[in-house]
Amino acid sequence: MNRVLVSMQEDLEEPVWFSKIETFELDLLEKLGYDGQEISILFCNDDFIRDLNKNYRDIDSPTDILSFENGEEYTDDEGKKWLSAGDLIISLDTLPKNAEYFKVSQNEELKRLLIHGTLHLNGMDHADEHVESGVEPECEMLKLQEKILKSLSQIELI
Repeated sequence: MNRVLVSMQEDLEEPVWFSKIETFELDLLEKLGYDGQEISILFCNDDFIRDLNKNYRDIDSPTDILSFENGEEYTDDEGKKWLSAGDLIISLDTLPKNAEYFKVSQNEELKRLLIHGTLHLNGMDHADEHVESGVEPECEMLKLQEKILKSLSQIELI
């Protein structure tokens, strides 16, 4: 069993697909074999993620997703051990730009971002390599990301 908290930046309207994110993320965690994880996902705009990117990565520009790994463990009142895996922050402004760049649907790109962030929260990294349009990834994280994405192609979020 895992826990996922999905929220929206204040003053932003929830997209019609917002309610599907928790179920998708729970299914993704199960598919990856993770158990006892807590993850929070915040959807925001470019200004919000730009501020985070500047403060935490010293990069003064918006980005598609930020992952903040926590890694702390705790036991709840019923004796179940939990891993607070961390937080995913996804820009709703950058999502359609990425989809256009990669020549994919926003549905596919949203799933890619959720998979990507979840892998980061679980210790995977891609160093300086990034997914590029028309280029096969070389590092294990990005290969796994694309493999999982293909296996979830039938799921419609957006």
